[in-house]
Order: sequence, then C-alpha cells, then structure tokens
Amino acid sequence: MADWQTFSDRINNVAPSATLAVDSKAKAMKAAGVDVIGFGAGEPDFPTPANIVDAAVEACREPRNYKYTPTAGLPELRRAIADKVLRDSGYEVAPEQVVVTNGGKQAVYESFQVLLNDGDEVIIPTPFWTSYPEAVKLAGGKPVEVFAGADRDFEPDIDAIEAARTGRTKAIIITSPNNPTGAVWSRETIRAIGRWAVEHHVWIISDEIYEHLNYDGAKTAYVGVEVPECRDQLLVLNGVAKTYAMPGWRVGWMVAPLEVAKAASKLQGHLSSNVSNVPQRAALAAVAGPLDDVYMMREAFDARRKAIVAALNDIPGVVCPTPTGAFYAFPDVSGLLGKPLGPNGTVCATSAELAAALLDEAHVAAVPGEAFGAPGYLRFSYALADDQLAEGMRRFRQWVG
Repeated sequence: MADWQTFSDRINNVAPSATLAVDSKAKAMKAAGVDVIGFGAGEPDFPTPANIVDAAVEACREPRNYKYTPTAGLPELRRAIADKVLRDSGYEVAPEQVVVTNGGKQAVYESFQVLLNDGDEVIIPTPFWTSYPEAVKLAGGKPVEVFAGADRDFEPDIDAIEAARTGRTKAIIITSPNNPTGAVWSRETIRAIGRWAVEHHVWIISDEIYEHLNYDGAKTAYVGVEVPECRDQLLVLNGVAKTYAMPGWRVGWMVAPLEVAKAASKLQGHLSSNVSNVPQRAALAAVAGPLDDVYMMREAFDARRKAIVAALNDIPGVVCPTPTGAFYAFPDVSGLLGKPLGPNGTVCATSAELAAALLDEAHVAAVPGEAFGAPGYLRFSYALADDQLAEGMRRFRQWVG
C-alpha cells in the first residue's frame, strides 16, 4: 500500500467492537441457514412498548418533524430527560445540561472528545464495556485499567484506583449496573469513587444505561446523589435502548455541567447535527411515560437470569457468579481451557479461542472476556427468548461434555 493510501494512526490503533463482531458473525451464519443461538449482543428481545411506537407513527405524519431541530435535541425531550433525572436519581438538572445523542455510544464518544487532550489518562474499572478504551484512544487519551475480579464481586477497590492515579489522570468511568459482569456496585463504593474524584479534581463519567435493571434487592446508587459536590465534574450517560427495548431507535443522552454540554453540542453540530426527529418523539413518549413495561421486562429478565446462572454452573469447568443487575452473565471458563472439547476434541488456549470454537462447532454465540479486559471469562446476554436460552445452554453443556 502506498503512503497516500495508508489510514490514520488514530483508526489503526483502535480495535473493532468485539460485541458487534460476534453479533455480526452470528447473524451472517443465521442468514446462511445455520441455527445459531445468539448470546452476544445486549439487545432486549421484547418489542418496543406500543405507546412508544404509536408516538413515532404519529410523528411521521407531522411536517414539523421533517425539519432540523436544535443540535442538542428537541426542547421537549431535553426537559423530559431533566424531569426523569429528578424522578429516578433524585436531584435537579436544567434542560440546558442535556445533549441528546445518536445512542448512548455517541454520548460516550463525545465525552472523551470534549474532555481529553493527547496523553490524558482515563481510569477504567475492569471488566469494562468494550468501547470505553477505544473511545479514549480515539480522543488521544490513554486507558488505564484497574481490574477487580469475582473475588470482589467485580467491584472496584478505591486503593487500587488511587494507585493507578498519576498527574495525567483526567477522568474515571463508573458503570453500575455493570456491563459485562452484571454487578451492581454498592453505595459505599460509588461514594468512595465520587469523593476520591472530588479530592483529586478528576472528571466522573457515569454510564447509567442499566439503572432500572436490578435484582435480589440490589439498588442502583447514583454518584450524583451519594456525592452531591461532584456534580460540577460529573457527566451522566444514558439512553432508551436497554430500559425501553429500543436499541435500534438510537437515542441516548449526556447530562453534564452546562459548559461541557455546550462543548458537546458544538462537537455534535459538526459530527451529526441533530438526532432524527421521529426517534426523538418516540424517546419523549418513553422517558415521560410510566415504567410499567420496564418492570414487566425486568421480571422476565430476572427469571432468565436465574435460569442461565443455574445452567452455566451445571457445566463442568464453568463457574458463574450470580449477577444482580443488567442482563449479562459473566462466567469464569478458565476450567475449560487446555482440555479437549466437543466432538472434534478441540483444545482452546484462551477464552477468545473458546468463544470462536463454541460458535463454529456448537452454534452458540458468546463474547470472549478479552473484549472486556478479562481473559478467562465469557459474556452471555440473557436478553433473549426463554426457549432460545434453554437450547443454547443445552448445546453448550453437550459440547463441553
């Protein structure tokens, strides 16, 4: 390849999304006629609630939705999101602090683009959502991983976080309920991180997209509530995808200090302009409406959670902690490595090889722990139909056996 044909260092230094790669391969196999059970993508299998769809249908008929809207989002939606923060989190924010984005992932991307200079460091409690470190790199920053394993219920240790801090530490990420582990961090941990960030003048990026998915009495702790003095350095990221079964609608948001929100809006003005109007109208119906459908879906997720944890722990060599949030199981599969598996006696040295073999031979799609900074684990999303879940676990166990 000639010099003029080479791509930027920026894109060459970034890994593809592992979760989307697994999901794409599984869907390609399905399209080719292979019966694949997909535990890869975090995509609720429920239909978007009817009242939200109805709002979108009506919006399609309104000529005002054929025009551009303000870059930061529909004023009505920004107000509804501010009201939602008060309703769910318990503190007030102004609509001007809200920036509506094309899904929560864009809010993540914009956060780092706004905050980071080249060489700035972001502490990422690990296991992490696969796109965090790549979004940091795209902004010229350096991801700093701080691992917490199953022995700590995947809950970060403030002493380890402090040990990772340097003069270049600019931000820290909070994800609770957590993707990929399903852990819900305690109020004490959230409070400790918030106070640490205030003391050391570190930005907090709190991804709260799974806030309503809690089980076994666990409760989402909001750092903006636990440590009110951190709100001047807090960016809250959220969206409708997980809560309202709307991943394809692509509406997320950032709630941030006013100057950060203005900067994000400026970036978005050059990046994508406003989010499509019809999904914004649908998101307005979701955010301003009741949570009845959400609680119904949570009950179904809870039943699936119990089923998948029991099934995984019934597989020799697999150890699965019980998650208390989100819709992911994160079993330790290190007991399967180095052993012959499946009818071909396949020997896998890593969890990445294990995930590939499981998909190719048993037609079960899961995401390897390497994608989340946690080799030796697999992530299974249990946001799929009950019969699919049961069949996928049957195949996994049969393949191992």
